[in-house]
Amino acid sequence: MSSPFDETLWQRIADHHIGPADASLSFAARLARENRWSPAHAERVTGEYRRFCYLAMTAGHEVTPSDAVDQAWHLHLTYSRDYWQVFCPEVLGRDLHHGPTQGGQVERDRYYRQYAATLAAYETAFGHAPPADIWPGAHRRFAVDPRGVRVNLWRDIVLTRRVALALGLTLVTMGWLAGRMM
Repeated sequence: MSSPFDETLWQRIADHHIGPADASLSFAARLARENRWSPAHAERVTGEYRRFCYLAMTAGHEVTPSDAVDQAWHLHLTYSRDYWQVFCPEVLGRDLHHGPTQGGQVERDRYYRQYAATLAAYETAFGHAPPADIWPGAHRRFAVDPRGVRVNLWRDIVLTRRVALALGLTLVTMGWLAGRMM
């Protein structure tokens, strides 16, 4: 069960500027660039990352982020001085460690349950369900999102399955027709 809303903690989290204030590439701009998100979406994800950090301190149980929130957390960890010397001790009041899965069905089940509990704690703490485009359901979080990979779009071309199948079918049909014309 979540504790009563801690306005003081929330205000510290909300007010904290991640990364150097004078950086030409802000935290949210870097998050957008690295994930190919719009600046507005990256700002929303940053806000949801803040909510996740609040839940991690107040939910009373381990919490699990959505994939998008996890991307923000990973990026924040790369700002190591800010994360470990300012954010954790001064803003959160204690360390918030990132514990990735060790793999296997038992771990998958544990994180699935933790994620469901996180979504429930979010609703309790903030008075509404989390936004589905940033916090999808558990099935998507643990069956679809883990299949994502980083792609170098300068070097690689990415096609949806539907487009790739249509293109393949077109090429096969053209080859068949060319063979019949000979």
